Amino acid sequence: MLRQQVSTDLAPSPAGPYSQAIVANGFLYTAGQTPHDPTTGDTVGTTIEEQTLQAMNNLGAVLDAHGLEFSDVVKATVHLHHPGRDFAGFNAIYEKFVENPYPARTTVGSFLGDFLVEIDAVAVVP
Repeated sequence: MLRQQVSTDLAPSPAGPYSQAIVANGFLYTAGQTPHDPTTGDTVGTTIEEQTLQAMNNLGAVLDAHGLEFSDVVKATVHLHHPGRDFAGFNAIYEKFVENPYPARTTVGSFLGDFLVEIDAVAVVP
């Protein structure tokens, strides 16, 4: 399998879970895009809407660094941390970035991290 680890100069700096990806077999696999500021590493926002916006902006930066767009995303896995919180605002922000028909999406809950939302995505590399 042909793999290429994405160098950090193609992604937000410093490299972190919000700025990593691997290209393999015609797809770009992004690591968990989290609501962290790519410069400071600090968590951005306290609401689901603020954190979803930051995670999607981080994902957009990684896609853009590879000449891709949100329309190239074919699968997204959304991790909503700290179940029991109101996550209704997630969809409103998510849908501002992706077009209908939406990419296949799985949503799971967990208690990882000090943040609320994390997004893994797979995009087709033309």
